[in-house]
This record gives sequence, C-alpha cells and structure tokens, in this order.
Amino acid sequence: MNTLLNPEPSFSLIPSIRITKTHYLTRRRLQASRQFSSTDGNRLIGRRIRLTVKADLDSALIDQLGLKESDIINPAISSSYRSSKLPKPNQTLLEAQAKVCTGPTQTRPLREDEAFKVLDTILRSAKGDLKDEEEVSKAQLGAFFSAMTIRANAFPEATHWSEGERRAMNTFWPLLMRALPPDVIFIADPEGSIMGGGGSIGPHYSGNDPREMRLVGALREVLAGGHLGYEEVQGVLRDVLPLQVDNKAPGVSESLLSAFLIGQRMNRETDRELKAYCLAFDDELGPPPVADVKSLTHYGEPYDGNTRFFRSTLFVAAVRSCYGESCLLHGVEWMPPKGGVTEEQMLKFMGASTNLSVLQAKELLEDKEIGFAYVSLREARPSLYSLIGLREHIKKRPPVATSEKVQQFVRAQGREAIVAGFYHEGYEEPLLMLMKRRGVHSGLVVKGEEGALSMTTRLRSVNASKGLPVNYCSGFRSLNVESTFEGDGVSRQSFNLEVNASNYGFEPTNTPRTDRSVSKNIELGLAALRGEKGPTYDRIVLNAGMVDHLLGCDGAEDVSVAMDRAREAIDSGKALKRLLNYIKISHKLK
Repeated sequence: MNTLLNPEPSFSLIPSIRITKTHYLTRRRLQASRQFSSTDGNRLIGRRIRLTVKADLDSALIDQLGLKESDIINPAISSSYRSSKLPKPNQTLLEAQAKVCTGPTQTRPLREDEAFKVLDTILRSAKGDLKDEEEVSKAQLGAFFSAMTIRANAFPEATHWSEGERRAMNTFWPLLMRALPPDVIFIADPEGSIMGGGGSIGPHYSGNDPREMRLVGALREVLAGGHLGYEEVQGVLRDVLPLQVDNKAPGVSESLLSAFLIGQRMNRETDRELKAYCLAFDDELGPPPVADVKSLTHYGEPYDGNTRFFRSTLFVAAVRSCYGESCLLHGVEWMPPKGGVTEEQMLKFMGASTNLSVLQAKELLEDKEIGFAYVSLREARPSLYSLIGLREHIKKRPPVATSEKVQQFVRAQGREAIVAGFYHEGYEEPLLMLMKRRGVHSGLVVKGEEGALSMTTRLRSVNASKGLPVNYCSGFRSLNVESTFEGDGVSRQSFNLEVNASNYGFEPTNTPRTDRSVSKNIELGLAALRGEKGPTYDRIVLNAGMVDHLLGCDGAEDVSVAMDRAREAIDSGKALKRLLNYIKISHKLK
C-alpha cells in the first residue's frame, strides 16, 4: 500500500513505501515517526513527519526507516489527542448527565435505582471516600444540579422529576446538605423551595467575590428557566474567562460556571444570548487582520470532530483555493463530547504547524501557492479555549458549541462567507442569524454527516431518523440587484434545499468510514487529491462545487461548471501541491 503521501518529486517529503494490504483490517497498525528533509535540500527544522504503516513491520523495514523501538507507537486515533493533564470526570455521574442535562423534550428522567446510585456517588465523593478518576468534579456537580433545578422549575411533566428521582432526593438531600459546599447547595435549591424544609443557604447565597456575585445573579434567572440580556451574558463571560487552569490564581467557582453554561443550553438560548456568546471575545487579541484576497470562506465545522465518517473540509479547502476561493478553517485539537477526528489532528499528523497566529494565517491566505489556512482556538481565543476541560465535565454541548462555528479570526478585503455544520433541527436559523450579524456577504448551514459539513453521495435511507435529512442546506446570498430587503437594510436572497448528489451525476456510494482514525482520514483524502476516483474523491468534488454554487461564488453560477472546476483542481495535481506547500511553509513563518 502506498505511503500516506506520494507527491511529485519536488514535494517528496516522505519516501514511498509499499506494504501489502492483506492484513489491513486484522493486523495491528503501527505508526512510525521520523524527521525527513525535502529533496531540494531545505531541512524541515523541528518537524516530525508521521506515516502510518498498516502491517507488521519486519526488521528490514525498521532498519530501512532508521527507527528505534521507542519510535514505534500505537496508531493515531482521535482519542489519543486528549490532554493527559485534564482530570477525567466520574463516569456514573457523566452517564446521568447525558440523560438529564438536555432540553425540555429530550431529557430522560432517571429510574429510581439510577437516581439512588448517582446521589450515593455524589455523597461518597463529597465525604472524600472517592479518589482520582472516581471523584465527582465541581463542574459535574454544577451541571447535574443545575439540570435537576431547571427541570423542577420549568420543564413539562414528561421531563420533570420522576417519582424515583423524588424518592432518591428525599432520602439523600438531608445528608447532602451537610456534605456539599454552599455554591452547590445554592444551585440545587436556589430559593429554598425545591427540596422542602425551607433551607436558607440558597436564598442568601451571593458568591465569594464581585465576579461570582454577577454570575450568581444571572444564574438565579437561568435556574428559574428564564433568559438574560445581551450585555448581561457578555458581562458574565468576560468576568469569568479565561479559567485559571494552573490554580496559581483564584478563579470563579466551576460549579457555578458549569451550571450557567448548561442551564442556558437547557433553556434554549435566545438570539440575543447566542449573539453575546458569539461576539464576547472578538477583541480579545485586538482587531482581526485583513487579508488581501478577493474571496474568503470561513469554515465552521463542529469542534468535537467526526467519530465515524470521512471528514472532507481540509481537502475541500485545498481544492477551492486553487481557483481563488480562499478558505479559513478553525477548531481545536480535541474537544468533547465526541472527541473525534479534527482538522488540527490531521494537520499535526502530517507535520504541519498548528500553532499559527492569526497574522500568520493571513500570510498563508495571501500566498498565491497556498490560499487557505487553519487557526487553532488556542491561538485565536484563549478565553474560550480554556473551557475545554470544563466542557468535558458538563457532558452536553454548551451555547458556545454553536457560536464558536461562526467566527472571523481573519477578515478579507473582498467578499466573505461563512459555512457551518449543524445536526439538531432548530439551530439552522440561529446560525444563519449569527452569520448575518457578522455582516458576511453569504452564509450557508449544512446538515452533513455527523452534523459536520461533509455532504454525502449515498442514498437517503428509508430508515432515516425524523427531522431534516442529511444534505439539507439553508442559506442566503447578498445581492446587488433588486430583491427583498431584510430588517438590517441588506438585500439578500434566501434559499433552502436538500442536495441530491445523483442529480449532479454522482453514483450513490456509502460514505468511507474512518472510525476515529486520523491516519485513515488522511489516507483517504490524499488518495483522492492524487486523483484516485471513488467515494472520497466524489465527496470532495461535491462539497467544493456545491459550496461554490450555493454561496454565489464567481464562475459557479452553473453547478455543473462548479463541479468540473473542482475536478480539474484535483486532477491537475494543484490541490495536492497546495496542501503540501501548506505543510512546508507553515513552519517557515515568523
């Protein structure tokens, strides 16, 4: 089997290795890492090019690669990118949070035995009987009791407390009252009316400093099922973030913050609340740089990645950049709850720098031989990045999981567009609202596979779940011609459709599975960029051409022409060359 990269000679960063495919699915996959220099003699300083060899490595091949035993590591899967510094949540409570920390129609009340087990776990942890990974974190306590309080105060009967939950709480609450800290007791019973007995801690709790006082005031409204104003949400977020993860300085209570974040999601955020999350840290590192490009598309993939299917956006960006459609990708290396394959993992695996500043990203966008860039949230929004560990302990996605997909870390002198993926019906309009608030010329939301951006060529299953189908798209284009004017005075053409790939000449095929394998996703994408026809190639062409057409890009008025343009970018080798240029040049930026 060919190595991951098999480019033209002038870009041969990894030597060609052929391994028999026979044992691909059954044999242990090993990954080798080694430094290589490019053939023009310029050493790629400080870079490790990783390649995956899907077979047993014999001693001759190990000698040929110059590997030591310590160089051979397990295959790179997405879960391996989780930082070992992050404390793990208690699994018993996390499973309960998955059921109760959700919306008024999706919540699943706990059975009596489940409720007794959860509350017993909390009590034993509070008394110090559980250690390390078994200990229930402050963030978990905040999220769980926030959910229970909102359900008691605001949810309909079907998702209110079950009789089993009530009996378990009646049994354990007198004991928990003596073991839990005041901030958690406040979250569980803010007005002293839920648990009975008229407790005084909740009604009189105000926090430990001015930041917490503002948070507690806002949280009282959230726990009652209410909503907040734009300035109030922004004020809370700017007060408490970034989190002090090194414990060198006192920070805000993680119980209070997790209760606030999951509470706002459970109450289903209003437009003004989502706008506050979206815009709160726009000026954290100063105004965004402006790239001298005629067109720039911001890609808002779900930050927690793909766990099952091929993720195409990185390769689509390389294709679209070939004909002047610059692309800015952003995300993180690893994000809960899915912890799936991300663009940052793939770039890091292939040897690219993933520590680029927004100014360096601007340079790559303007580079005529590259034209796309990736920015990590770590570099662009440190405050939001500091929430990753807390988000794992919250379990369910907080409001920022929606708003982070609609960001503009670099601006453009020319036209701008935003494309974002979604899964749950009802979030398409809020996402488009945020895009309009950003002032972009065009916006597009896509229900791709796994809620990501990748549209598929497979036929819709007769057993497909209810709701919007995969390949559903909705968006808008700003027009210079006479059209309907919206409330902000901008003339826009709106649209929504279900993309049927067969209408554009694609044969129905099942989506290639990657199953958390970073290397498999890369292997599929690079094979397609080398011109290998098949399901992956078709998906890259479909997603490049369709986005060009729906966003109203120049030269893409006819969708068949847009598809042909994407095919030419691949078949000519231009797209692969640009990706390799990116890997190489990303390390040379100052």
